Amino acid sequence: MRAAQVKDFGGPEVLVAVEVPDPVPGPGEVLIDVAYADTIFVETQIRAGWGREFFPVTPPYVPGGGVSGVVGALGPDVPAEWLGRRVSAFVTGSYAARAVAAVSALTVVPDALDLLPAAALAHDGVTATGLLELTDIGPTDRVLILGASGGMGTLLVQLAHARGAHVVGVARTPEKLSLIRELGADAAIDSTSPDWPDAARTALGGSADVVLDGVGGQLGASAFPLTSDGGRFSAHGAPSGGFSPIDPAEATQRNIKLFGIADVQFTPDDLRRFTSEALGEAAAGRLRPVIGEVFPLERAGDAHAAIEGRGVVGKVVLGV
Repeated sequence: MRAAQVKDFGGPEVLVAVEVPDPVPGPGEVLIDVAYADTIFVETQIRAGWGREFFPVTPPYVPGGGVSGVVGALGPDVPAEWLGRRVSAFVTGSYAARAVAAVSALTVVPDALDLLPAAALAHDGVTATGLLELTDIGPTDRVLILGASGGMGTLLVQLAHARGAHVVGVARTPEKLSLIRELGADAAIDSTSPDWPDAARTALGGSADVVLDGVGGQLGASAFPLTSDGGRFSAHGAPSGGFSPIDPAEATQRNIKLFGIADVQFTPDDLRRFTSEALGEAAAGRLRPVIGEVFPLERAGDAHAAIEGRGVVGKVVLGV
């Protein structure tokens, strides 16, 4: 089968198209004919050699972990009703024409939803839905979202707005800022402006009850002082090259509840629940994954280059 494989750690050019043997489903597993493979920023960082203490992969390997597609074959002891079903699933090595998944990792895609948005929600929809529950965002909250124009950021804007929160999104470029407002943000702040924290503070009416930091680094560090005493700060992203350097002692002193990447490593039951919720909201037209570009599997390296270039608005997805 066709796959995109990381030959060695390095730039996007190390991600090349190859032919590999078809995977074979074992007991309790199915074979998925992949329609679309999700991509997330951390996959580009792993490919470059970052985070090896967290992601112990060794080249050559097929990256990726989320797909949408159709169940094409069943392993032993799998009910026949799964054959031919449209599903979303977490897998190992999703940049491929076929992937194996445990039945317990499958979520049926609603008939009203195309497989393309289903793939775009595989990671970001789950994490965004989980973050809203984790931080308990409600209608009285003022919410600051960093990286609000990205795949997950656009979902967070919509979900927080739907809960009645006052939403302030932070991004760059007029196109991205316009998109954030279109999706329901009450204000959109340009992160390239030196005085963006002051502008955000004004838009928030003084401070944020919840900060959702999907960027990390200096941007996240600059957002921490905007958090209200007794508020919640989630540092769940590091596309800047590192998580936000937040002082736990200061957070404790100000009674700010900190969440990190470990808090969004959900249990299998929660993964299925959040996936079903995200797919259901999208099928009902209440949640729109923003898909900036779809690359063919053979151009996975170009997809990574586009993700790293940050020019694409929303998600990058691989079409298989």
